[in-house]
Amino acid sequence: MVLVSRIEAVLGRQGERFAARILTPEELARFRAHAQPARYLAKRYAAKEAILKALGTGLAKGMSWQHMQIDNDALGAPHVVLSGVALQRLQQGGGGRMLLSLSDEREQALAFALWSAD
Repeated sequence: MVLVSRIEAVLGRQGERFAARILTPEELARFRAHAQPARYLAKRYAAKEAILKALGTGLAKGMSWQHMQIDNDALGAPHVVLSGVALQRLQQGGGGRMLLSLSDEREQALAFALWSAD
């Protein structure tokens, strides 16, 4: 869970540098075009934190925010794209896929990630 107001405060201090550290180039383009960029970033931050927990790694051993991208399918459902160390971790753990649920309400962005071995 991430408070949108905390993301707004960080963006106020660091500007787009913070977003560029967390988001992939494709996500950053969507952030720039979004009507509520702080809310968009809060949801992506929460999602990536949840994915790191599901992978059991945190940001260690070469893991980067850039190794995780959150896209949306045609119906708007979130879709996780892993690369680099995140993808290696998934493959070393037996493969499968990362499932993700995102939600936001006023001041909170919430994400749940599940590593499915199917």
